[in-house]
Amino acid sequence: MEADWGERRVADRRAVLRGVGAVCLTSTLAACTVPGQGPPPDLFRLTPKSTFDEDLPSVDWQLVIETPVAPAVLGGPRIVLTRAGTKVEYYARSNWTDRAPDMIHTLVIESFQNSGRIVAVGRANSGLRSDYLLKLGLRELEARYPVSGPPSVHVRLNALLVDMPERQVIGHAEFESDIPAAVDSMPVIVEAFDEALGKVLKRLVKFTLVTAEQDWQVERRERRRS
Repeated sequence: MEADWGERRVADRRAVLRGVGAVCLTSTLAACTVPGQGPPPDLFRLTPKSTFDEDLPSVDWQLVIETPVAPAVLGGPRIVLTRAGTKVEYYARSNWTDRAPDMIHTLVIESFQNSGRIVAVGRANSGLRSDYLLKLGLRELEARYPVSGPPSVHVRLNALLVDMPERQVIGHAEFESDIPAAVDSMPVIVEAFDEALGKVLKRLVKFTLVTAEQDWQVERRERRRS
Protein backbone atom coordinates (compact mmCIF):
# COMPACT_ATOMS: atom_id res chain seq x y z
CA MET A 1 0.00 0.00 0.00
CA GLU A 2 2.82 2.43 0.84
CA ALA A 3 4.45 1.80 -2.55
CA ASP A 4 1.15 2.45 -4.35
CA TRP A 5 0.65 5.69 -2.44
CA GLY A 6 4.16 6.88 -3.30
CA GLU A 7 3.68 6.06 -6.97
CA ARG A 8 0.41 8.01 -7.06
CA ARG A 9 2.11 11.07 -5.52
CA VAL A 10 4.88 10.99 -8.13
CA ALA A 11 2.33 10.62 -10.91
CA ASP A 12 0.28 13.55 -9.56
CA ARG A 13 3.40 15.72 -9.33
CA ARG A 14 4.35 14.92 -12.92
CA ALA A 15 0.83 15.80 -14.10
CA VAL A 16 1.03 19.19 -12.38
CA LEU A 17 4.42 19.92 -13.93
CA ARG A 18 3.13 18.96 -17.37
CA GLY A 19 0.22 21.37 -16.90
CA VAL A 20 2.49 24.25 -15.95
CA GLY A 21 4.73 23.48 -18.90
CA ALA A 22 1.74 23.59 -21.22
CA VAL A 23 0.82 27.04 -19.93
CA CYS A 24 4.35 28.27 -20.64
CA LEU A 25 4.52 26.74 -24.10
CA THR A 26 1.16 28.00 -25.27
CA SER A 27 1.77 31.55 -24.02
CA THR A 28 2.67 34.03 -26.77
CA LEU A 29 4.51 36.15 -24.20
CA ALA A 30 8.11 35.88 -23.11
CA ALA A 31 7.21 35.23 -19.47
CA CYS A 32 5.33 32.20 -18.23
CA THR A 33 1.71 33.01 -17.32
CA VAL A 34 0.99 32.06 -13.73
CA PRO A 35 -2.63 30.93 -13.17
CA GLY A 36 -4.61 33.56 -11.27
CA GLN A 37 -2.29 36.49 -12.06
CA GLY A 38 -3.24 37.27 -15.67
CA PRO A 39 -0.95 38.12 -18.58
CA PRO A 40 1.81 40.76 -18.29
CA PRO A 41 1.17 44.22 -19.77
CA ASP A 42 1.65 45.13 -23.42
CA LEU A 43 4.78 47.24 -23.86
CA PHE A 44 4.98 50.35 -26.05
CA ARG A 45 7.85 52.63 -27.03
CA LEU A 46 8.19 56.03 -28.67
CA THR A 47 10.68 57.09 -31.33
CA PRO A 48 13.27 59.91 -31.57
CA LYS A 49 12.91 62.77 -34.04
CA SER A 50 14.79 62.19 -37.28
CA THR A 51 13.75 65.08 -39.57
CA PHE A 52 14.71 68.73 -38.97
CA ASP A 53 14.64 72.09 -40.72
CA GLU A 54 17.42 72.67 -43.24
CA ASP A 55 18.44 75.94 -41.57
CA LEU A 56 19.41 74.16 -38.35
CA PRO A 57 22.95 75.32 -37.45
CA SER A 58 25.91 72.93 -37.38
CA VAL A 59 27.95 73.37 -34.19
CA ASP A 60 31.35 72.27 -32.92
CA TRP A 61 30.67 72.34 -29.18
CA GLN A 62 29.61 69.44 -26.94
CA LEU A 63 26.40 68.94 -24.99
CA VAL A 64 25.42 66.78 -22.04
CA ILE A 65 21.80 66.17 -21.06
CA GLU A 66 20.47 65.32 -17.62
CA THR A 67 17.66 62.83 -17.04
CA PRO A 68 14.39 64.79 -16.97
CA VAL A 69 12.94 65.58 -13.58
CA ALA A 70 9.34 64.35 -13.39
CA PRO A 71 6.50 64.24 -10.86
CA ALA A 72 5.87 60.93 -9.13
CA VAL A 73 2.88 60.12 -11.33
CA LEU A 74 5.19 60.14 -14.38
CA GLY A 75 8.15 58.50 -12.66
CA GLY A 76 7.42 54.92 -13.64
CA PRO A 77 6.70 52.94 -16.81
CA ARG A 78 2.89 53.14 -16.62
CA ILE A 79 0.99 55.19 -19.22
CA VAL A 80 -1.00 58.04 -17.68
CA LEU A 81 -4.52 59.09 -18.55
CA THR A 82 -6.70 61.80 -17.01
CA ARG A 83 -10.44 62.32 -16.85
CA ALA A 84 -12.40 65.42 -15.91
CA GLY A 85 -9.16 67.37 -15.69
CA THR A 86 -8.22 66.19 -12.19
CA LYS A 87 -8.58 62.40 -11.93
CA VAL A 88 -5.30 60.64 -12.75
CA GLU A 89 -5.33 56.98 -13.79
CA TYR A 90 -3.18 54.46 -15.64
CA TYR A 91 -4.02 52.30 -18.61
CA ALA A 92 -4.55 48.69 -17.60
CA ARG A 93 -1.98 46.22 -18.96
CA SER A 94 -0.20 48.87 -21.06
CA ASN A 95 3.25 50.19 -20.12
CA TRP A 96 6.18 52.03 -21.66
CA THR A 97 9.27 49.90 -22.22
CA ASP A 98 11.14 51.97 -19.60
CA ARG A 99 10.50 54.54 -16.89
CA ALA A 100 9.05 57.59 -18.63
CA PRO A 101 11.92 59.99 -17.64
CA ASP A 102 14.56 57.48 -18.79
CA MET A 103 12.71 56.83 -22.05
CA ILE A 104 12.43 60.56 -22.80
CA HIS A 105 16.09 61.08 -21.87
CA THR A 106 17.21 58.50 -24.43
CA LEU A 107 14.92 59.90 -27.12
CA VAL A 108 16.22 63.46 -26.59
CA ILE A 109 19.84 62.31 -26.98
CA GLU A 110 19.01 60.24 -30.07
CA SER A 111 17.16 63.20 -31.61
CA PHE A 112 20.24 65.42 -31.27
CA GLN A 113 22.35 62.66 -32.80
CA ASN A 114 19.86 62.24 -35.65
CA SER A 115 20.11 65.94 -36.46
CA GLY A 116 23.71 65.44 -37.60
CA ARG A 117 24.49 69.02 -36.53
CA ILE A 118 26.41 68.52 -33.28
CA VAL A 119 29.92 67.20 -32.59
CA ALA A 120 29.04 65.19 -29.47
CA VAL A 121 26.05 64.73 -27.17
CA GLY A 122 25.65 62.39 -24.23
CA ARG A 123 24.33 61.76 -20.76
CA ALA A 124 25.47 63.85 -17.83
CA ASN A 125 27.24 60.86 -16.27
CA SER A 126 28.93 59.72 -19.51
CA GLY A 127 32.24 61.47 -18.78
CA LEU A 128 31.87 63.66 -21.86
CA ARG A 129 33.52 67.07 -21.51
CA SER A 130 30.63 69.47 -21.83
CA ASP A 131 30.48 73.00 -23.16
CA TYR A 132 26.75 73.18 -22.41
CA LEU A 133 24.36 71.36 -20.10
CA LEU A 134 20.68 70.78 -20.86
CA LYS A 135 18.43 70.32 -17.82
CA LEU A 136 14.92 68.99 -18.55
CA GLY A 137 11.62 68.74 -16.74
CA LEU A 138 8.98 66.27 -17.92
CA ARG A 139 5.77 68.02 -16.92
CA GLU A 140 3.11 66.13 -18.87
CA LEU A 141 2.94 62.88 -20.81
CA GLU A 142 -0.70 61.88 -20.70
CA ALA A 143 -3.85 61.07 -22.61
CA ARG A 144 -6.73 63.39 -21.71
CA TYR A 145 -10.25 62.07 -22.05
CA PRO A 146 -13.15 64.43 -22.76
CA VAL A 147 -16.69 63.72 -21.60
CA SER A 148 -17.09 61.37 -24.56
CA GLY A 149 -14.95 60.14 -27.43
CA PRO A 150 -11.26 59.28 -27.82
CA PRO A 151 -8.55 61.10 -25.86
CA SER A 152 -6.16 63.85 -26.85
CA VAL A 153 -2.51 63.25 -26.02
CA HIS A 154 -0.59 66.06 -24.30
CA VAL A 155 3.20 66.32 -23.92
CA ARG A 156 4.98 69.17 -22.10
CA LEU A 157 8.72 69.51 -21.53
CA ASN A 158 10.69 72.32 -19.85
CA ALA A 159 14.30 73.07 -20.79
CA LEU A 160 17.07 75.00 -19.06
CA LEU A 161 20.28 75.56 -21.04
CA VAL A 162 23.43 76.12 -18.98
CA ASP A 163 26.88 77.36 -20.08
CA MET A 164 29.67 75.22 -18.66
CA PRO A 165 31.77 75.31 -16.57
CA GLU A 166 30.48 78.63 -15.27
CA ARG A 167 26.97 77.13 -14.91
CA GLN A 168 25.37 80.30 -16.17
CA VAL A 169 21.84 79.95 -17.53
CA ILE A 170 21.75 81.21 -21.11
CA GLY A 171 18.23 80.17 -22.08
CA HIS A 172 15.03 78.50 -20.93
CA ALA A 173 11.88 77.45 -22.72
CA GLU A 174 8.81 75.26 -22.51
CA PHE A 175 7.60 73.02 -25.33
CA GLU A 176 4.22 71.36 -25.54
CA SER A 177 2.05 69.63 -28.08
CA ASP A 178 -1.48 68.27 -28.13
CA ILE A 179 -2.51 65.59 -30.64
CA PRO A 180 -6.00 63.99 -30.76
CA ALA A 181 -6.19 60.22 -31.14
CA ALA A 182 -8.44 59.11 -33.99
CA VAL A 183 -10.00 56.27 -31.97
CA ASP A 184 -9.85 55.01 -28.40
CA SER A 185 -7.42 52.19 -29.20
CA MET A 186 -4.09 51.74 -27.44
CA PRO A 187 -1.93 51.44 -30.61
CA VAL A 188 -3.60 54.57 -32.05
CA ILE A 189 -3.18 56.45 -28.77
CA VAL A 190 0.54 55.55 -28.72
CA GLU A 191 0.83 56.89 -32.29
CA ALA A 192 -0.60 60.18 -31.01
CA PHE A 193 1.97 60.14 -28.18
CA ASP A 194 4.72 59.61 -30.74
CA GLU A 195 3.54 62.47 -32.95
CA ALA A 196 3.13 64.87 -30.01
CA LEU A 197 6.54 64.03 -28.58
CA GLY A 198 8.13 64.35 -32.03
CA LYS A 199 6.94 67.93 -32.32
CA VAL A 200 8.32 68.73 -28.87
CA LEU A 201 11.68 67.09 -29.63
CA LYS A 202 12.06 68.97 -32.91
CA ARG A 203 11.53 72.32 -31.23
CA LEU A 204 13.78 71.39 -28.30
CA VAL A 205 16.69 70.48 -30.59
CA LYS A 206 16.34 73.69 -32.57
CA PHE A 207 16.08 75.88 -29.46
CA THR A 208 19.20 74.29 -27.94
CA LEU A 209 21.38 74.45 -31.05
CA VAL A 210 20.41 78.02 -31.95
CA THR A 211 20.64 79.42 -28.39
CA ALA A 212 23.93 77.75 -27.47
CA GLU A 213 25.51 78.56 -30.84
CA GLN A 214 24.72 82.26 -30.41
CA ASP A 215 26.36 82.16 -26.97
CA TRP A 216 29.34 80.23 -28.39
CA GLN A 217 29.95 82.81 -31.09
CA VAL A 218 29.84 85.65 -28.56
CA GLU A 219 32.36 83.85 -26.36
CA ARG A 220 34.63 83.29 -29.36
CA ARG A 221 34.60 86.98 -30.22
CA GLU A 222 35.38 87.91 -26.62
CA ARG A 223 38.28 85.43 -26.50
CA ARG A 224 39.73 86.90 -29.68
CA ARG A 225 39.61 90.42 -28.25
CA SER A 226 41.28 89.44 -24.97
